[in-house]
Amino acid sequence: MPEESPATDKGALGLPDLRLDQLLAELQTRLDAARGTRDRVHSLLEAVLTVGRELDLDQALQQIIESAATLVDARYAALGVIGDDAMLAKFLTTGLTDEQVKAIGPFPTGHGILGELIRHPEPLRLHDIAEHAASVGFPADHPPMHSFLGVPIRVRGEVFGNLYLTEKRGGGDFDAEDESVLQTLAVAAGVAIDNARLYRDARLRERWLLASGEITGRLLSGAAEQDVLAELVQASLEILEADLGVIALALPAAGGTGLAVQLAQGVDADSHRGLLLPLEGTFMGTAYSEQAPVTSTDISTDQRVTAGPPRWQGLGPAVAVPMGSGPGGPRGVLMLARRAGHYPFSALDVAPLKSFADQAALALELAARRSDAEQLALLEDHDRIARDLHDLAIQRIFATGMTLQSAQRFITHPQAAERVGRAVDDLDETVKIIRTSIFGLRSRASSQESAGLRARLVDVVSRFVPTFGFTPALRLEGLLDTDVPVEIAEDVLGVLEEALSNASRHAAAKAVEVSAKVTGGAAPEVVLIVTDNGVGLPEGGRRSGLVNLAERAAKHGGTLDTGTPTGGGTRLVWRVPLSTTV
Repeated sequence: MPEESPATDKGALGLPDLRLDQLLAELQTRLDAARGTRDRVHSLLEAVLTVGRELDLDQALQQIIESAATLVDARYAALGVIGDDAMLAKFLTTGLTDEQVKAIGPFPTGHGILGELIRHPEPLRLHDIAEHAASVGFPADHPPMHSFLGVPIRVRGEVFGNLYLTEKRGGGDFDAEDESVLQTLAVAAGVAIDNARLYRDARLRERWLLASGEITGRLLSGAAEQDVLAELVQASLEILEADLGVIALALPAAGGTGLAVQLAQGVDADSHRGLLLPLEGTFMGTAYSEQAPVTSTDISTDQRVTAGPPRWQGLGPAVAVPMGSGPGGPRGVLMLARRAGHYPFSALDVAPLKSFADQAALALELAARRSDAEQLALLEDHDRIARDLHDLAIQRIFATGMTLQSAQRFITHPQAAERVGRAVDDLDETVKIIRTSIFGLRSRASSQESAGLRARLVDVVSRFVPTFGFTPALRLEGLLDTDVPVEIAEDVLGVLEEALSNASRHAAAKAVEVSAKVTGGAAPEVVLIVTDNGVGLPEGGRRSGLVNLAERAAKHGGTLDTGTPTGGGTRLVWRVPLSTTV
């Protein structure tokens, strides 16, 4: 048999071997792809299970971001929560260091590519972010980002937010498989977010009911108004995870009606305490005027806030709700604020907070009713004392005086007669004082103008009680209602109101004492003394208020003296003679 050539042998054996190698390589490729798909599906299922187990909303959102970055092999990932204003209310990230986050500055609010997904909630894949028409660039210290993949997250058919992935590792682009995987995760994320929100809402309702029960119990037990309001603010802060709580009550302020801050707890509370706020140009004034809750995503830049000192540094979301309602308007306003970057207050937060604020109004109403009842009992006691003084004391003193006066003509010794005469004069003066006291006790004038000076001084001090948060001490001596002329009485009231207003706004006092008296003797005078334990008069500070008080005294021939009492603070002494006026 003829021998086969070497070329023939090589050709016959080489072609089948080459074909087999190609088939084996293709098979290996498909096995690797199948193995990769299996691993990816396994990772996706594991991510879905991990996300679904988390019931805390913030933790669930963070887990979603980290799972998304792992599944599509992205260097950076973020989740933007869309607020009621169709902008990003919250922005969570992974892949950025703390130094990078600080260098970037405030997180985005929903412009550029991020806003594109908000306006068109559909998956978006890009080779380079900068090439898209909606791109607005990055901040100066932002890390470079090119490839991009974004998908929306829907909860009960509504877009809750968007997932943003950038910079696929290896320098490639995100592909259709990445998009499909991320959409699957977004569906699971929507279910997890819904569960977390339902769990959060159930816990909140439970906490509101528990807090309301405690407050109701405190109200029924007759607790002090200030204590109940403080507990309301503290409970609101804890339940809604806020950082600042403020209660302001409606009070007459200089120049018209305004709000006086009575309670402030939390972040930078000192800058809010003691403020007298106008209704125009303030966040709380807006809630009072509209008699409805108002919210803000960033109180530090809210255009409704134009009045008052700077006091919103570091704060962001805020809500203010009126306390009660009625023909005369709300009793006040309750406001809560969170630090910048935190969730804004939602409708689910505002509704129970409004009910809680109405509890505060109820606390004020009950306290006012108790005060009225105590005042009525006091007035009834005053009537009884007045009757006893008139029917018993005055009649007996008058009879004794008449007896001494009739017996005086039988006294022959000059000094004894003089002494009896002085005793009769003293009894007449005593009768006059008692009658003045009876007049003050029986005073029922409803208007401030018709009331005596004593009653009007008490009224002025009472109106500042909510502003201070405590009751100033008040001492009244002498014939204030009868011996002080009307024009001087008006200045006494004006000086007291100005002094208390200054103490409430500038002194940061914890105690205030007021004394008004009419001195006797040959040169009677009315003296008003206001003492507080606050910060004292500032060196070189504005003194226009004190000049006004001094002028009020000078026009009646009086004086104004200021000083520092033992222990610190301010002592103001305003005195005017009663014998003559200038």
